[in-house]
Amino acid sequence: MQTKKLFLSMLFLTLMILSACQSAESGEATQTETETEPQERTDVTVILDWVPNTNHTGLFVAQEKGWFEENGLTVNIIQPGEAGVEQAVASGSAEFGVSYQEAVTMARAEDVPIVSIAAVIQHNTSGFASRAEVGIEGPADFEGKTYGSFGSPVEKPILDLLMSCADADGDQVEFIDTGYADFLSITERDVDFAWIFYGWDGINAENKGIDLNVVMLNEWQECVPDYYTPVLITNETLISEQPDIAAAFMAATARGYNFAIENPDEAVDILLAAAPESDTELVKASQEWLAEQYQADAPQWGVQSEEVWQRYSDWLAGQGILAKTIDGATAFTNEFLPTDEN
Repeated sequence: MQTKKLFLSMLFLTLMILSACQSAESGEATQTETETEPQERTDVTVILDWVPNTNHTGLFVAQEKGWFEENGLTVNIIQPGEAGVEQAVASGSAEFGVSYQEAVTMARAEDVPIVSIAAVIQHNTSGFASRAEVGIEGPADFEGKTYGSFGSPVEKPILDLLMSCADADGDQVEFIDTGYADFLSITERDVDFAWIFYGWDGINAENKGIDLNVVMLNEWQECVPDYYTPVLITNETLISEQPDIAAAFMAATARGYNFAIENPDEAVDILLAAAPESDTELVKASQEWLAEQYQADAPQWGVQSEEVWQRYSDWLAGQGILAKTIDGATAFTNEFLPTDEN
């Protein structure tokens, strides 16, 4: 009898233990399912300044790697429309955009509420380029030449100032409206020189074996101050009312550009997958060149300084390009850049 009672007691205890284990496993499964449930994401739009290129690589890396999603965002990257990037971002029809310090400065002088939240490239890598056979060695040689203009109000004042620094007359340059036409095409038949980003058009010419002479603006800083170009922008309303979205966007984007800096080859593959119509060899060479330029000598990718913003705004006002200078401290923010490496 005692043996039977002992057996029943042990059986009951065993059943209780099994039941407890099953409950624990069930609870763990429920917890795991809860943890892996997809979080609700916020839809945001980013407008590029041009067709997808290596200035934009970090955005496409962040998208492909799922880093926007990890930060609670679904990001739609689109090309610019007729309204323009600055107008679209200011109005809120797009949360973010790719712009330039000169455009942001001029917009803010007109009380357009856009703000730069990161410098894509730390220094100005643009310049006035011509085919070597044209014979332009410096700004003085612009005299008597034709310039392919894309329509910015800063083009003539910058050319005038560069030429005055070289004791030349800016009025001796003929402007021809070429819009955003391909640099190599227009300099082959229509104009003598044009304004380019070296990391794209300059590299493209190198790849094709075409010799260029380029008057790089960062080599003439005593005449034209250095500035950030391009930059990422948002609007003041989003910053004040939805700062978590700006922080989430920049956490993923900074990670994307840091990845492109450290892994240019893999970054190239990601950009080409997003823009398969691109010239593969150009993208590869451009990405390798820009990997050294994104952050350059800055303490981290994307960081900006009040000095750069104020100096450039004061210069534009001093040249009569702006009716008034702007407050450089409010034109940008480093607030949303991540403080730690992801």
